[in-house]
Amino acid sequence: MTRIGSVYGEALYALAREEGLEDSLLKELDVLKDGFAREPDFLRLLAAPNLSKEERCRILDDCFRGKVHPYLLNFLKILTEKGYSRHFPHCCDAYREHYNQDHGILPVCAVTAVPLTGEQTVRLTRKLEAITGKTIALTNRVDPRCLGGVRLDYDGKQLDDTVSHRLESVRGMLKAAVL
Repeated sequence: MTRIGSVYGEALYALAREEGLEDSLLKELDVLKDGFAREPDFLRLLAAPNLSKEERCRILDDCFRGKVHPYLLNFLKILTEKGYSRHFPHCCDAYREHYNQDHGILPVCAVTAVPLTGEQTVRLTRKLEAITGKTIALTNRVDPRCLGGVRLDYDGKQLDDTVSHRLESVRGMLKAAVL
């Protein structure tokens, strides 16, 4: 996350929290972030040097007025006027971090060789919630290199109980063994 994204995302979250709009703005930010990820040319358009700031803000008005909360529209305009539109995804990430922290949500990514079933997802989520005391936002990423087991990525940490990790550990012990 960029410093600009962090500062602006935190400022938007502080405003949303003050106005009681955290949930609705989070939903709108998620939709916009996904849309901009599918259409990266739109953010490039907002940074185009051959368009004036007024023209770029008019584009935002034409696209989003009445469709997103006015605070969010004005936020997009500020980013555009400052030349920071490319930092929008980082602003969204910062907003979500503050939202998760305030609401006791811990995002966890379970990396597995095959997709988790619905039942496995529910059981893992419940177990992690019991251990952490937080609400778990579990996502599953498939990586066939795991071979089996699960690796949990959260809060910049990893708990690795995959077959490939165990094999690496055995390989390290065998290399270190004196025969």
